[in-house]
Amino acid sequence: MSNWNLRGRALEKMMIVAHRGAAGGNIPCNTLAAYDAALCQGADMIELDVSRSTDGVLYAFHPGMEYAHLRSDRRIDGMHSEDVARQRFVNQDGTPTDLRVNTLDEAFEHLKGRCYINVDKYWEHLGPINEAIRRHNIAEQILVKSWPSEEVFRTMEEAAPDINFMALQRDRDEVSDYLMTRRFNYVGVEALFASEDSEFASAEYVRRMNDKGLIVWANSIVYNYREVLAAGHNDDVSVVGRPDEGWGWLMERGYNLIQTDWPLPLRLYAESRR
Repeated sequence: MSNWNLRGRALEKMMIVAHRGAAGGNIPCNTLAAYDAALCQGADMIELDVSRSTDGVLYAFHPGMEYAHLRSDRRIDGMHSEDVARQRFVNQDGTPTDLRVNTLDEAFEHLKGRCYINVDKYWEHLGPINEAIRRHNIAEQILVKSWPSEEVFRTMEEAAPDINFMALQRDRDEVSDYLMTRRFNYVGVEALFASEDSEFASAEYVRRMNDKGLIVWANSIVYNYREVLAAGHNDDVSVVGRPDEGWGWLMERGYNLIQTDWPLPLRLYAESRR
């Protein structure tokens, strides 16, 4: 990909964000194999998580998911890197695989020049993650997000003014006009809403943002059915035969990025509506 202008790319065409890659069968999430599978299925961006060992090594792994994905009662943030190196993922049946936990450096190098990368848990290890981003020369590919605060805004201006930044907001956008005046690369909002009454559920809101050159991220993922992210218009509805109620509803409102656990079905559906 020669042009890494995230805002320009997302304003031109809806982007598909693969949540922790594309997992299934014998391929667990947050592995290089899952990232490759997502890209083969048409994802434009990979969302990955970061954990850190006791000796400071960063890993592409969601903190707290060690038992689910490694059958380990120990968290990576309580292990030395030598212990992490011995861990192996289990597949969706709980059967061991030969896939190990990859370092963040390995993940960055693997994805360099191939796609955009949303680094989750960025704020928990900002300094070391920034160093890794610079080391691999991939700042243009990176997107980070946070709930708004003056501390976050100052940190972005001082430590990462060139990195794409999105504000997490629930139901109403209270920061975009202000953030456009700050000295960092503010690109838009991750819109979280449980009801269609939310400002974020309207096509008019997305159009206003796009007219300002900003983009809007919506989630079709379901990581916990109790935590409604897009008023019920989600992956679960879409893949069981009602995609118009799920992905279609989101597309009709014009969201610029949709995060999914099902990148290929979403891509095929989007192409069918083009």
